[in-house]
Amino acid sequence: METSVVIYVLAFASAFLAAQSVLGFGQGAVEKTRLNRRLRVQEKQASVADLIIELRRQRGQDKEGNGRLAVRWFNDLVTRSGLAYDPVTWSMIALAVGVVAAAATFYFTANLMITPVAGVLASTVLPIFFLKMKAAARDRQLGEQLPDALEIIVRSLEAGHPVPTAVSLVGREMPDPIGSEFGMAADEIAYGSSLEEAVKKLAERTQQPDVELFAATVRLQARTGGNLASLLKVNASTVRARQKMRLKIKAASSEGRASALILTSAPFIVMGAMHMLTPHFYGSVINEKIVQYGLGGCLVWMAIGNLVMRKMISFKV
Repeated sequence: METSVVIYVLAFASAFLAAQSVLGFGQGAVEKTRLNRRLRVQEKQASVADLIIELRRQRGQDKEGNGRLAVRWFNDLVTRSGLAYDPVTWSMIALAVGVVAAAATFYFTANLMITPVAGVLASTVLPIFFLKMKAAARDRQLGEQLPDALEIIVRSLEAGHPVPTAVSLVGREMPDPIGSEFGMAADEIAYGSSLEEAVKKLAERTQQPDVELFAATVRLQARTGGNLASLLKVNASTVRARQKMRLKIKAASSEGRASALILTSAPFIVMGAMHMLTPHFYGSVINEKIVQYGLGGCLVWMAIGNLVMRKMISFKV
């Protein structure tokens, strides 16, 4: 009896230790991946100048920090998304998306007029939509991380460190996206830019209201003087208050967002279920021109309704 108990205990302990090892390894791998990209790029560069040029290139900028893409708003979107941008890779992805969309459209409609239009629309609209989603998510992350970054800067300033050292500390200690952004600002200062120029470019890269407020605070202090640590404390409390207000608005508008999701997805779910359960339910009616035009009109009205609901639940703080 005692031997069986010992065996069970040892088996449980072995399983527990194995699980902890796997979890620890996975967490370490995630942490290594999550720790900001600038530090990983830095290991492969010989100098600060090379590091700045490479980071800017990955963000769709030239070596001077200006946009190198022809369309300004698309360049800003690429920079805000934080994704590594390579024209050849992105062109191949867009082409693949267009081919898949065209093939799917031809499979379901067998219409040679609609097929190329669907392919072109998918290859242009879907990548832009993806970039907008990534940029919006990155904006939210920057807003959430900024108060902690400001507190790190304040503590560093109160300890007697200069402002560039405090900014570089954020770049070393915090994960993406704010770690890479502040790290790039610190690299620009180390390469010869002034603090005002570095935070101005930081605000231009992110185009995030809270980061722009931080940049304006630093530039104002550099021109008029004063205690920067005290100003940044007020800045941090303001950002936290705005973040709380955003969360309250998100909670208050959750019912509207849920209604929009249900009203949008329900027709497609019902139609798909009916098509799977009774494939011949619609018969030949679905192929009639007037029915197809009617369905197209319904899609247009649904899109308009979604835009209206989006306006109803979107609030700027």
